Amino acid sequence: MSTEACPLLKTKIMFGLFKKKSPIEKLQEQYQALMKESFDLSKIDRKKADEKVAEAEIIAQEIEKLKANG
Repeated sequence: MSTEACPLLKTKIMFGLFKKKSPIEKLQEQYQALMKESFDLSKIDRKKADEKVAEAEIIAQEIEKLKANG
């Protein structure tokens, strides 16, 4: 489907580019990045992978606190 065939889709895409992320969304992205990095490190250095998982768990706790408060 082209955007020319559906102007509403084109408008939605344009405004989606400027949508600001919530603090929870930003933390979720950080969490995902740390978990991916941990997975990649787990093949090379288990200790560093465990450190990344620990960092990700701290972020997960922050996400839970934000969800509980808001």
